[in-house]
Amino acid sequence: MPSDPLPDWVPARRRQIGDRIRAARTERKLSQEKLAEAVDLDRKTVNRIEQGAHATLIDHLLLIADALDVPLADLVR
Repeated sequence: MPSDPLPDWVPARRRQIGDRIRAARTERKLSQEKLAEAVDLDRKTVNRIEQGAHATLIDHLLLIADALDVPLADLVR
């Protein structure tokens, strides 16, 4: 049985979270590659998260927030 498509607000929220991650990363003058190295992810995965194209694990969001030295709540508010 196929699952129902996600409501439109879900990918919209993903993009908002990605925008906040990108803003925090660029504010700290980190490349996607450097952030990826810090959290043991592929640079392409970091790019997909920032674009809102990837449904990421909460664990990855926690690692990203820690690497950027921002509270997770600031990324997902």
